[in-house]
Amino acid sequence: VQLQASGGGLVQPGGSLRLSCLASGSIFSIDDMGWYRQAPGEERELVAVITSGGITNYADSVKGRFTISRDNAKNMVYLQMNSLKPEDTAVYYCHLDRARTYSGRYYRNFWGMGTQVTVSS
Repeated sequence: VQLQASGGGLVQPGGSLRLSCLASGSIFSIDDMGWYRQAPGEERELVAVITSGGITNYADSVKGRFTISRDNAKNMVYLQMNSLKPEDTAVYYCHLDRARTYSGRYYRNFWGMGTQVTVSS
């Protein structure tokens, strides 16, 4: 199983970015998928999570600005980020709670490589 995140970059305050994450590797099903972020010198923190059924949860700091969604058929999760602030600057990591492959193997607490988001004028 691999998680490949994309869509990061440099954006001005108030701008928008959309992050995408593809889970590949003969996956049969995935439970929760989410996005975390880590700013320099800070702990990694939850940004948003979505269950396989579409139930979402957000960090208070991003509520109303970020939207998480997923396409179960494509094994993808997205993070639409609007009204970005300089404090949103961080490396954003895709995460899956548990995935099952067609061969019956389980992957738990699995992380992607991260994509840099920089909000600056």
